[in-house]
Amino acid sequence: MTGRALDHHHFFSDRKTVFVLATLCCLLWGSSYPAIKNGFAMFAIQPGDMAGKLVFAGWRSMLAGVVLLCVAVMSRKNILGLSRQNWLEVGALGLLQTSIMFVFFYLGLAYTTGVKSSVLNGTVSFFGVLLAHFIYHNDRLNWAKSLGCLIGFGGVLVVNFNHDLLDFSFTLIGEGSMIVSAFFMAAGMIYGKRVSRHMDSSLMTGYQLAFGGAVLLVIGYALGGALAHVTLKSSLILGYLVLNSSVAYTLWSVLLKYNRVGMVSVFNFLVPIFGAILSAIFLGETFLEWKNLAALLLVCTGIWLVTLER
Repeated sequence: MTGRALDHHHFFSDRKTVFVLATLCCLLWGSSYPAIKNGFAMFAIQPGDMAGKLVFAGWRSMLAGVVLLCVAVMSRKNILGLSRQNWLEVGALGLLQTSIMFVFFYLGLAYTTGVKSSVLNGTVSFFGVLLAHFIYHNDRLNWAKSLGCLIGFGGVLVVNFNHDLLDFSFTLIGEGSMIVSAFFMAAGMIYGKRVSRHMDSSLMTGYQLAFGGAVLLVIGYALGGALAHVTLKSSLILGYLVLNSSVAYTLWSVLLKYNRVGMVSVFNFLVPIFGAILSAIFLGETFLEWKNLAALLLVCTGIWLVTLER
Protein backbone atom coordinates (compact mmCIF):
# COMPACT_ATOMS: atom_id res chain seq x y z
CA MET A 1 0.00 0.00 0.00
CA THR A 2 1.07 3.58 -0.64
CA GLY A 3 1.17 6.10 2.18
CA ARG A 4 -2.10 7.66 1.00
CA ALA A 5 -3.79 4.26 0.81
CA LEU A 6 -2.62 3.46 4.33
CA ASP A 7 -4.04 6.77 5.59
CA HIS A 8 -7.40 5.99 3.97
CA HIS A 9 -7.37 2.50 5.45
CA HIS A 10 -6.60 3.83 8.92
CA PHE A 11 -9.29 6.53 8.75
CA PHE A 12 -12.11 4.43 7.32
CA SER A 13 -11.33 1.44 9.56
CA ASP A 14 -11.41 3.53 12.75
CA ARG A 15 -14.37 2.40 14.86
CA LYS A 16 -15.63 5.93 15.55
CA THR A 17 -15.51 6.74 11.84
CA VAL A 18 -17.34 3.54 10.98
CA PHE A 19 -20.01 4.30 13.58
CA VAL A 20 -20.66 7.85 12.34
CA LEU A 21 -20.56 7.11 8.60
CA ALA A 22 -22.52 3.84 8.77
CA THR A 23 -25.22 5.48 10.91
CA LEU A 24 -25.43 8.36 8.42
CA CYS A 25 -25.87 5.90 5.54
CA CYS A 26 -28.67 4.09 7.34
CA LEU A 27 -30.39 7.38 8.18
CA LEU A 28 -30.27 8.41 4.51
CA TRP A 29 -31.59 5.03 3.32
CA GLY A 30 -34.32 5.09 5.95
CA SER A 31 -35.42 8.57 4.87
CA SER A 32 -35.80 7.42 1.26
CA TYR A 33 -39.05 5.54 2.07
CA PRO A 34 -41.19 8.58 2.89
CA ALA A 35 -39.33 10.71 0.32
CA ILE A 36 -40.12 8.31 -2.54
CA LYS A 37 -43.77 7.95 -1.56
CA ASN A 38 -44.08 11.74 -1.37
CA GLY A 39 -42.35 11.90 -4.74
CA PHE A 40 -44.98 9.58 -6.22
CA ALA A 41 -47.70 11.96 -5.04
CA MET A 42 -45.95 15.17 -6.17
CA PHE A 43 -45.15 13.83 -9.65
CA ALA A 44 -48.69 12.34 -9.93
CA ILE A 45 -47.34 8.80 -10.36
CA GLN A 46 -50.20 6.35 -9.79
CA PRO A 47 -49.67 2.93 -8.12
CA GLY A 48 -50.18 1.13 -11.43
CA ASP A 49 -47.93 3.49 -13.44
CA MET A 50 -44.83 1.29 -13.58
CA ALA A 51 -43.37 3.25 -16.50
CA GLY A 52 -43.59 6.46 -14.49
CA LYS A 53 -41.86 4.80 -11.54
CA LEU A 54 -39.02 3.65 -13.80
CA VAL A 55 -38.55 7.18 -15.12
CA PHE A 56 -38.56 8.54 -11.54
CA ALA A 57 -36.04 5.93 -10.38
CA GLY A 58 -33.96 6.42 -13.53
CA TRP A 59 -33.54 10.16 -13.11
CA ARG A 60 -32.71 9.71 -9.43
CA SER A 61 -30.01 7.12 -10.10
CA MET A 62 -28.50 8.62 -13.24
CA LEU A 63 -28.24 12.11 -11.75
CA ALA A 64 -26.68 10.67 -8.59
CA GLY A 65 -24.07 8.94 -10.73
CA VAL A 66 -23.39 12.12 -12.71
CA VAL A 67 -22.92 14.06 -9.46
CA LEU A 68 -20.32 11.56 -8.26
CA LEU A 69 -18.47 11.59 -11.58
CA CYS A 70 -18.40 15.40 -11.59
CA VAL A 71 -16.95 15.35 -8.07
CA ALA A 72 -14.34 12.85 -9.29
CA VAL A 73 -13.39 15.18 -12.17
CA MET A 74 -13.03 18.11 -9.76
CA SER A 75 -10.84 15.86 -7.61
CA ARG A 76 -8.65 15.30 -10.70
CA LYS A 77 -9.42 11.62 -10.96
CA ASN A 78 -9.14 9.96 -14.36
CA ILE A 79 -12.75 8.91 -14.88
CA LEU A 80 -12.00 7.42 -18.32
CA GLY A 81 -8.99 5.38 -17.25
CA LEU A 82 -10.92 2.17 -16.68
CA SER A 83 -9.92 -1.16 -18.16
CA ARG A 84 -12.26 -3.25 -20.27
CA GLN A 85 -12.78 -5.48 -17.25
CA ASN A 86 -13.69 -2.45 -15.12
CA TRP A 87 -16.32 -1.32 -17.63
CA LEU A 88 -17.87 -4.78 -17.69
CA GLU A 89 -17.93 -4.96 -13.89
CA VAL A 90 -19.55 -1.56 -13.31
CA GLY A 91 -22.06 -2.36 -16.05
CA ALA A 92 -23.01 -5.61 -14.36
CA LEU A 93 -23.15 -3.85 -10.97
CA GLY A 94 -25.36 -1.13 -12.42
CA LEU A 95 -27.84 -3.67 -13.76
CA LEU A 96 -27.81 -5.72 -10.55
CA GLN A 97 -27.84 -3.08 -7.80
CA THR A 98 -29.53 -0.19 -9.60
CA SER A 99 -31.72 -1.23 -12.54
CA ILE A 100 -33.16 -4.52 -11.31
CA MET A 101 -33.12 -3.60 -7.63
CA PHE A 102 -34.97 -0.29 -8.14
CA VAL A 103 -37.60 -1.90 -10.38
CA PHE A 104 -38.69 -4.13 -7.51
CA PHE A 105 -38.11 -1.49 -4.83
CA TYR A 106 -40.32 1.16 -6.43
CA LEU A 107 -42.94 -1.39 -7.41
CA GLY A 108 -43.17 -2.75 -3.86
CA LEU A 109 -43.17 0.67 -2.23
CA ALA A 110 -46.17 1.72 -4.33
CA TYR A 111 -48.27 -1.20 -3.07
CA THR A 112 -47.40 -1.27 0.62
CA THR A 113 -46.82 1.19 3.46
CA GLY A 114 -43.53 2.94 4.20
CA VAL A 115 -43.41 1.39 7.67
CA LYS A 116 -43.86 -2.15 6.34
CA SER A 117 -41.46 -1.54 3.45
CA SER A 118 -38.69 -0.41 5.77
CA VAL A 119 -39.02 -3.57 7.87
CA LEU A 120 -39.24 -5.92 4.87
CA ASN A 121 -36.21 -4.32 3.24
CA GLY A 122 -34.25 -5.13 6.40
CA THR A 123 -34.00 -8.67 5.04
CA VAL A 124 -31.08 -7.44 2.93
CA SER A 125 -28.83 -8.42 5.84
CA PHE A 126 -30.10 -11.99 5.88
CA PHE A 127 -29.70 -12.42 2.14
CA GLY A 128 -26.19 -11.03 2.47
CA VAL A 129 -25.34 -13.63 5.09
CA LEU A 130 -26.73 -16.47 2.99
CA LEU A 131 -24.92 -15.34 -0.17
CA ALA A 132 -21.66 -14.82 1.71
CA HIS A 133 -21.90 -18.42 2.96
CA PHE A 134 -21.63 -19.70 -0.62
CA ILE A 135 -19.15 -17.09 -1.88
CA TYR A 136 -16.61 -16.59 0.93
CA HIS A 137 -15.00 -19.63 2.53
CA ASN A 138 -14.30 -17.69 5.74
CA ASP A 139 -17.86 -16.43 6.18
CA ARG A 140 -19.87 -19.61 6.70
CA LEU A 141 -23.19 -19.91 8.50
CA ASN A 142 -23.04 -20.81 12.20
CA TRP A 143 -25.69 -21.24 14.89
CA ALA A 144 -25.86 -17.50 15.66
CA LYS A 145 -26.33 -16.57 12.00
CA SER A 146 -28.89 -19.31 11.42
CA LEU A 147 -30.87 -18.33 14.53
CA GLY A 148 -30.65 -14.69 13.50
CA CYS A 149 -32.09 -15.45 10.06
CA LEU A 150 -35.02 -17.31 11.62
CA ILE A 151 -35.74 -14.54 14.14
CA GLY A 152 -35.40 -11.84 11.48
CA PHE A 153 -37.78 -13.51 9.08
CA GLY A 154 -40.11 -13.97 12.04
CA GLY A 155 -40.24 -10.18 12.14
CA VAL A 156 -41.12 -10.14 8.44
CA LEU A 157 -44.05 -12.46 9.17
CA VAL A 158 -45.26 -10.44 12.16
CA VAL A 159 -45.41 -7.14 10.29
CA ASN A 160 -47.71 -8.71 7.68
CA PHE A 161 -50.49 -9.66 10.12
CA ASN A 162 -53.42 -7.27 10.24
CA HIS A 163 -54.88 -5.76 13.38
CA ASP A 164 -57.01 -8.72 14.46
CA LEU A 165 -54.30 -11.32 13.65
CA LEU A 166 -56.82 -13.36 11.67
CA ASP A 167 -55.62 -12.43 8.21
CA PHE A 168 -52.16 -12.67 6.71
CA SER A 169 -51.64 -9.67 4.41
CA PHE A 170 -48.98 -10.45 1.84
CA THR A 171 -49.00 -9.65 -1.89
CA LEU A 172 -46.34 -10.57 -4.42
CA ILE A 173 -46.54 -7.17 -6.11
CA GLY A 174 -46.17 -5.29 -2.81
CA GLU A 175 -44.40 -7.10 0.01
CA GLY A 176 -42.96 -9.71 -2.37
CA SER A 177 -41.33 -7.06 -4.53
CA MET A 178 -39.69 -5.45 -1.49
CA ILE A 179 -38.12 -8.78 -0.48
CA VAL A 180 -36.84 -9.40 -4.03
CA SER A 181 -35.41 -5.88 -3.98
CA ALA A 182 -33.58 -6.69 -0.75
CA PHE A 183 -32.07 -9.80 -2.36
CA PHE A 184 -30.64 -7.85 -5.30
CA MET A 185 -29.36 -5.15 -2.94
CA ALA A 186 -27.47 -7.78 -0.93
CA ALA A 187 -26.08 -9.41 -4.06
CA GLY A 188 -24.97 -6.01 -5.35
CA MET A 189 -23.20 -5.13 -2.11
CA ILE A 190 -21.22 -8.36 -2.08
CA TYR A 191 -20.29 -7.99 -5.75
CA GLY A 192 -19.46 -4.30 -5.23
CA LYS A 193 -17.03 -5.16 -2.42
CA ARG A 194 -15.23 -7.46 -4.84
CA VAL A 195 -15.08 -4.79 -7.57
CA SER A 196 -13.89 -2.05 -5.18
CA ARG A 197 -10.73 -4.01 -4.39
CA HIS A 198 -9.16 -2.92 -7.66
CA MET A 199 -11.20 0.21 -8.48
CA ASP A 200 -11.85 3.60 -6.86
CA SER A 201 -15.08 3.35 -4.82
CA SER A 202 -16.49 6.71 -5.92
CA LEU A 203 -15.91 5.93 -9.61
CA MET A 204 -17.43 2.48 -9.20
CA THR A 205 -20.51 3.91 -7.49
CA GLY A 206 -20.82 6.80 -9.93
CA TYR A 207 -20.71 4.64 -13.03
CA GLN A 208 -22.99 1.93 -11.68
CA LEU A 209 -25.62 4.50 -10.67
CA ALA A 210 -25.34 6.39 -13.97
CA PHE A 211 -25.48 3.26 -16.12
CA GLY A 212 -28.23 1.59 -14.10
CA GLY A 213 -30.25 4.79 -14.08
CA ALA A 214 -29.87 5.24 -17.85
CA VAL A 215 -31.23 1.73 -18.40
CA LEU A 216 -34.25 2.55 -16.22
CA LEU A 217 -34.87 5.76 -18.17
CA VAL A 218 -34.73 4.03 -21.55
CA ILE A 219 -37.18 1.35 -20.44
CA GLY A 220 -39.46 3.82 -18.65
CA TYR A 221 -39.75 6.26 -21.55
CA ALA A 222 -40.12 3.39 -24.04
CA LEU A 223 -43.15 2.23 -22.04
CA GLY A 224 -44.66 5.71 -22.12
CA GLY A 225 -43.60 6.91 -18.70
CA ALA A 226 -43.14 10.57 -17.78
CA LEU A 227 -42.80 12.90 -14.81
CA ALA A 228 -45.89 15.11 -14.64
CA HIS A 229 -46.43 18.15 -12.41
CA VAL A 230 -42.79 19.19 -12.24
CA THR A 231 -42.78 21.88 -9.54
CA LEU A 232 -40.27 23.35 -7.14
CA LYS A 233 -41.36 20.97 -4.38
CA SER A 234 -41.22 17.87 -6.58
CA SER A 235 -37.81 18.97 -7.92
CA LEU A 236 -36.52 19.40 -4.37
CA ILE A 237 -37.71 15.88 -3.48
CA LEU A 238 -35.90 14.48 -6.53
CA GLY A 239 -32.80 16.52 -5.68
CA TYR A 240 -32.79 15.16 -2.14
CA LEU A 241 -33.06 11.57 -3.41
CA VAL A 242 -30.19 12.22 -5.84
CA LEU A 243 -27.91 13.38 -3.01
CA ASN A 244 -29.27 10.57 -0.82
CA SER A 245 -28.13 7.92 -3.31
CA SER A 246 -24.77 9.46 -4.18
CA VAL A 247 -23.68 10.01 -0.58
CA ALA A 248 -25.02 6.81 1.00
CA TYR A 249 -23.86 4.39 -1.69
CA THR A 250 -20.38 5.93 -1.86
CA LEU A 251 -19.82 5.92 1.89
CA TRP A 252 -21.11 2.37 2.26
CA SER A 253 -18.87 1.14 -0.57
CA VAL A 254 -15.83 2.75 1.07
CA LEU A 255 -16.68 1.24 4.45
CA LEU A 256 -17.06 -2.22 2.93
CA LYS A 257 -13.76 -1.82 1.11
CA TYR A 258 -11.75 -1.11 4.25
CA ASN A 259 -13.62 -3.21 6.85
CA ARG A 260 -14.93 -6.71 7.41
CA VAL A 261 -18.44 -7.23 6.10
CA GLY A 262 -19.74 -8.21 9.55
CA MET A 263 -18.46 -5.06 11.21
CA VAL A 264 -20.26 -2.80 8.73
CA SER A 265 -23.39 -4.90 8.24
CA VAL A 266 -24.26 -4.71 11.92
CA PHE A 267 -25.44 -1.14 11.31
CA ASN A 268 -28.09 -2.31 8.84
CA PHE A 269 -30.45 -2.75 11.78
CA LEU A 270 -30.79 1.05 11.86
CA VAL A 271 -32.38 1.22 8.38
CA PRO A 272 -35.79 -0.29 9.31
CA ILE A 273 -35.82 1.77 12.51
CA PHE A 274 -35.12 5.06 10.72
CA GLY A 275 -37.45 4.08 7.87
CA ALA A 276 -40.38 3.23 10.14
CA ILE A 277 -40.00 6.31 12.34
CA LEU A 278 -39.58 8.74 9.43
CA SER A 279 -42.46 7.15 7.51
CA ALA A 280 -44.68 7.59 10.56
CA ILE A 281 -43.63 11.24 10.90
CA PHE A 282 -43.79 12.36 7.26
CA LEU A 283 -46.52 10.07 5.90
CA GLY A 284 -48.83 10.06 8.90
CA GLU A 285 -48.58 6.27 9.13
CA THR A 286 -49.09 4.40 12.35
CA PHE A 287 -45.86 3.39 14.03
CA LEU A 288 -46.68 2.72 17.67
CA GLU A 289 -48.59 -0.52 17.04
CA TRP A 290 -47.56 -3.69 18.78
CA LYS A 291 -46.94 -5.55 15.49
CA ASN A 292 -44.62 -2.84 14.11
CA LEU A 293 -42.67 -2.60 17.35
CA ALA A 294 -42.47 -6.40 17.66
CA ALA A 295 -41.37 -6.74 14.02
CA LEU A 296 -38.66 -4.12 14.42
CA LEU A 297 -37.43 -5.79 17.60
CA LEU A 298 -37.26 -9.20 15.88
CA VAL A 299 -35.56 -7.85 12.76
CA CYS A 300 -32.99 -5.90 14.77
CA THR A 301 -32.30 -8.89 17.02
CA GLY A 302 -31.86 -11.11 13.99
CA ILE A 303 -29.46 -8.72 12.28
CA TRP A 304 -27.46 -8.37 15.48
CA LEU A 305 -27.13 -12.16 15.75
CA VAL A 306 -26.08 -12.73 12.15
CA THR A 307 -23.38 -10.06 12.38
CA LEU A 308 -21.84 -11.17 15.69
CA GLU A 309 -18.05 -11.11 15.51
CA ARG A 310 -16.28 -14.22 16.70
